Amino acid sequence: MDIFEQVRKCRLCEGTLSMGANPIIQGTTQAKILIIGQAPGLKAHQSNKAFNDPSGDRLRAWLSVNHEQFYNPDLFAIVPMAFCYPGKGKSGDLPPPKICAPTWHKPVLKTLNQVSLTLLVGQYAQKCYLSHYSTVTEAVKAADFANQNPLPLPHPSPRNQIWLKKHSWFETCAVPQLQARVKAAIAH
Repeated sequence: MDIFEQVRKCRLCEGTLSMGANPIIQGTTQAKILIIGQAPGLKAHQSNKAFNDPSGDRLRAWLSVNHEQFYNPDLFAIVPMAFCYPGKGKSGDLPPPKICAPTWHKPVLKTLNQVSLTLLVGQYAQKCYLSHYSTVTEAVKAADFANQNPLPLPHPSPRNQIWLKKHSWFETCAVPQLQARVKAAIAH
């Protein structure tokens, strides 16, 4: 059984999840781009498909890829900070349980030898992998979108409209560079 299948069978925090365990992960050892995000949302939980919601629509637009490309596990590995839907909180989904990433990230990432671009989507991934920045804004503003790896991205959630309006440079300046990086990684 490969590591992706092992993660899909994980039940470590099943008792703490309001909707039960349903680990969602995508990838193969051939994946070229790694996306580390927050945790699956309700629609992803219900469909067993990461970013299968308006956040995913925006993320795919930022990356300039279609559904077929995005859900091709030989192109994109999707390894969230938590693999199961954490449940609903007062202002959105609950934070990812802290047991998933320490348990699974190291063995999963060790198998992704073909990855040439890693995208850290949102605050939880950035706090884990770019801990020297205190906010998403600070990490994204400081990023060199033409060369940096891993590359921080704001969360593509519709709830993030205010951030995107306040930082319009992200979509006008950073996204075209991001798209060029994704295109090059896929072609590699």
